[in-house]
Amino acid sequence: MSHECFQVSIEDGIAHIVLSRPEKRNSMIPSFWEELPAIVRDIDDNARARVIVISSTGPHFSSGLDVNAFAAIAESDADGEGEVMRRRQAGLRFYENVRRMQETFSCLERCRVPVLAAIQGGCIGGGVDLATACDMRYATRDAFLTVFEINIGMTADVGTFPRLYKLIPEGVARELAYTGRRMPAEEAERLGLVNRVFEDQETLLSEVMAIARDIASKPPLAIHGCKRMANYARDHSTADGLDYISIWNASMLQHEEIMEAMQANAEKRPGRFADLPPIRPVLSGD
Repeated sequence: MSHECFQVSIEDGIAHIVLSRPEKRNSMIPSFWEELPAIVRDIDDNARARVIVISSTGPHFSSGLDVNAFAAIAESDADGEGEVMRRRQAGLRFYENVRRMQETFSCLERCRVPVLAAIQGGCIGGGVDLATACDMRYATRDAFLTVFEINIGMTADVGTFPRLYKLIPEGVARELAYTGRRMPAEEAERLGLVNRVFEDQETLLSEVMAIARDIASKPPLAIHGCKRMANYARDHSTADGLDYISIWNASMLQHEEIMEAMQANAEKRPGRFADLPPIRPVLSGD
């Protein structure tokens, strides 16, 4: 299937999603917000891969929201409406549109497999929201991140505050949001926002794919459990997290895979593990 904003390939258990509009700095046009969740859900629901890597093309990872495209939509929506009706509907329309955009990135958190972001150049505005919704982030030395929305008179609303504030110190996150300054890759690495920095994009992709292969070699159900527990622990108390992992392992622990993992390690060979089952819709009765 062809996409306007992405190229997708799947090999050796790794799904590689590539932002593919370098001439437009991979700005997020309306189709972006429809295509990305559809791609991720297809990979996850049909168990097509054990890990996802998101990378990009051109000088920048993403310049963020294409404001002009959405301004054109807003003008089109307003055509033919009276002023009173327009005012009544504008707030609800904006709310519903933002919620749809938020869902585009939330699907990365909810999918069962880890998602790795490989960032080169600028990661701007919505690009930060995309990256922070991933499990891990890696960057080139010339990369930078900026919560750019304040520079165009907006409060970031697609995921910056609930995610970025849990990844770096609050004071730094506030500074980024209030000033719109660029955070260089080295600073992001020092604060733990990115896991590692590499000299160039070729090295970045090579190393991130090596990490993805390592993840793909592990038991998929255990990896799914790790992601589920990490997200849950982030959003709940320690006591809640301890209780949840006990319940999870009581129902999900696979002794056969534990034995296979131990044997594979002892024999220094790849483990043979079952893939996650596809997610099938529940069919209602007649």
